[in-house]
Amino acid sequence: MAAWQQVGGPHEDRTGADPRPGPDRADLRLVADPPRAARTRAAAPESVWPGSWQPLGARFRTAADGTPGTNFALWAAGAEAVELCLFDEDGTETRCALTEQTFQTWHGFLPGVRPGHRYGFRVHGRWDPWTGARWNPAKLLLDPYARAVDGELRSHDAQCGSVRDWPEADVADTVRDNRDSAPYVPKAVVVQDDDDWEDDRRPKTPWAETVIYELHVRGFTMRHPGVPEPLRGTYAGLAHPAAIEHLVRLGVTAVELLPVHQYASEDHLQRRGLRNHWGYNTLAYFAPHAGYSSSGTRGQQVGEFKRMVRALHAAGIEVILDVVYNHTAEGGAGGPTLSFRGIDNAAYYRLPPLHRRGYADYTGCGNTLDTRQPHVVRLITDSLRYWVAEMGVDGFRFDLAAALARGSDGVDMHSPFLAAVSQDPVLSRVKLIAEPWDVAPGGYQVGGFPPLWAEWNDKYRDTVRDFWRGARPDVRELGYRLSGSSDLYQRGGRRPYASVNFVTAHDGFTLRDLVSYDHKHNEENGEDNRDGTDDNRSWNCGHEGETDDRQINALRRRQLRNMLATLLLSAGVPMLVAGDEMGRTQGGNNNAYCQDNEIGWVDWSLLEDPGWRSLFDLTARLVRLRRSHPVLRQRAFFSGLPAHPGGLRDLAWFTTGGREMTEADWYAPTGALGMFLSGEDIGERDPAGLPVLDRSFLLLLNAWHEDVVFTLPGEPWANGWRTVLDTSLEEQSAEPAGRPAAGAELTVRSRSLLVLRTAEPMS
Repeated sequence: MAAWQQVGGPHEDRTGADPRPGPDRADLRLVADPPRAARTRAAAPESVWPGSWQPLGARFRTAADGTPGTNFALWAAGAEAVELCLFDEDGTETRCALTEQTFQTWHGFLPGVRPGHRYGFRVHGRWDPWTGARWNPAKLLLDPYARAVDGELRSHDAQCGSVRDWPEADVADTVRDNRDSAPYVPKAVVVQDDDDWEDDRRPKTPWAETVIYELHVRGFTMRHPGVPEPLRGTYAGLAHPAAIEHLVRLGVTAVELLPVHQYASEDHLQRRGLRNHWGYNTLAYFAPHAGYSSSGTRGQQVGEFKRMVRALHAAGIEVILDVVYNHTAEGGAGGPTLSFRGIDNAAYYRLPPLHRRGYADYTGCGNTLDTRQPHVVRLITDSLRYWVAEMGVDGFRFDLAAALARGSDGVDMHSPFLAAVSQDPVLSRVKLIAEPWDVAPGGYQVGGFPPLWAEWNDKYRDTVRDFWRGARPDVRELGYRLSGSSDLYQRGGRRPYASVNFVTAHDGFTLRDLVSYDHKHNEENGEDNRDGTDDNRSWNCGHEGETDDRQINALRRRQLRNMLATLLLSAGVPMLVAGDEMGRTQGGNNNAYCQDNEIGWVDWSLLEDPGWRSLFDLTARLVRLRRSHPVLRQRAFFSGLPAHPGGLRDLAWFTTGGREMTEADWYAPTGALGMFLSGEDIGERDPAGLPVLDRSFLLLLNAWHEDVVFTLPGEPWANGWRTVLDTSLEEQSAEPAGRPAAGAELTVRSRSLLVLRTAEPMS
């Protein structure tokens, strides 16, 4: 057989194939013989028992007669034949034909195959890209249900089902490449899993009390001096007491881990000597990424991940996974054939209805999983349940979640995937966070997801950034964002905690870079600074990049304090990004997805600097303040009405003159306002059923470049005030001095935020 072979073509006019002219079979060229696998053998048919069609994947068990072995099951509806490929320690491949098929699932039980054994599949079928058929048995395929993966994806053209360098580039993806891909692709690993989690105690933090900390497993500990060097960058490193101590001192209740599903580095990165650092390029949805394991990759990564989860749970910290079910690492038509494409391309991916040779791309990554298909929904929900029930996690953040909700005609909030999750007895009980957009028309769905779902609120991000850099014409939208974004989330019975508030995320500038750069500086990514967004809504405070100017640095630190205080005192769920609390910088890189180095790692030496240590202390104090006062973490939207007859409204807004804002005041050009939060009745009840009372708070925000004099509200709002926080102060004490009287005038420094609470006036 030739290494390159063009099979089929549009002239065959099969099942709606593209009618455009194409290459004729008479012009096919047989270029080279494929390299033979070094050691390949076929298993005797009697060595494969029928086994069971469920569960999918590889499950080690003991047969009825006491024989230990592993059951393998692969859903491949359109396949003509399936071979299970087992790999010995010396790399010898044994191919075992799976002849049993039940409900479109090929299955077999192999006696003697134990945990740690590596395997893959070869799937036979038609090669007809014009109809979406891309079966190619020369390509070793990863089990979609693999629970562990061994080996990395090595850049090589043999990974591709079609020929990358075919002379006629416009039809290259229709020419089948018959070279064996096994030497260049990772293998699945049989895993034994009998953990019952009896010794684990999940924190189960209510949504309203949640403070999320987004971190990268590797980047968080690679430079941590308290974590032993062999453990840095691993699950065990994150589980180390030195790493957990920082999280506990900060006071966060949940970590949101950037993708930990087994992922691969894209070919274009490998060719530039870089690697995918963030992990948004998934290979296997059940397998913890082996590159974060300190103990081994033959299943040991599974146990190490579980021990990490237990350690975080023991510290009272929930574990939320950032998951990427919208696309896979196989990319578009010219991408590698690693799993789904070779199992049943047209069944797993969205293909254009009239040109099924290509891919419908709603993700910007070349392909989109087709969540209209029952088996795709099953794959995703099986994966999610596995991570909850058997790996111990507490919730998920869904990357480009709008792509998962797309029906045949746009985004559909009654889509099969959302419907399946909403009724699932396991998944409906964990934290669900949507990144509520994708990259295709109609994909922006902020505020559109149904109850049970929280959402990343990018309107909050943009509004807060614009306010503190002085780019807002008025304060209308700021009022909504500070008070829980009721304009977005009040419909359908949702609560303020449907809004996950953030000023920064992994994607974009760090908080320090947000006040240090007007423009992105992504030259290290090797894409001529074309990658990454140009809409940063940042302000460099007068100088691009780092500077020794004391005034500029003082202003930058003040802006950091302003945004952290705003974030942690707003209604909704705050999300911090690892390192922002101590001034981490990426040197202006706003797309560090391929920077697995000092650019993408947390710099722990910053805590040795008194200025950055002070920022950490302030952040921790803000988290404690939020935790101590229920009025700062609302469970229900404000009504603007008194909690009881004769009482105070739960929320009131004040001008700098101390009067309540009118409709006209919201439209007036101003960078200053006051927000009053009543603690009379915050909607909570104690065990006896009585209302929980709290202090009332007043937030004074001044984004002007000049000082502003505020007149403080008097009776009935307060009979005296006590200063809690002043971001204008370079050195932050536990609580600033100052007990201004009700009705007094108080100067709020330029570009600063002041927090006061009600107190008895000084005698």
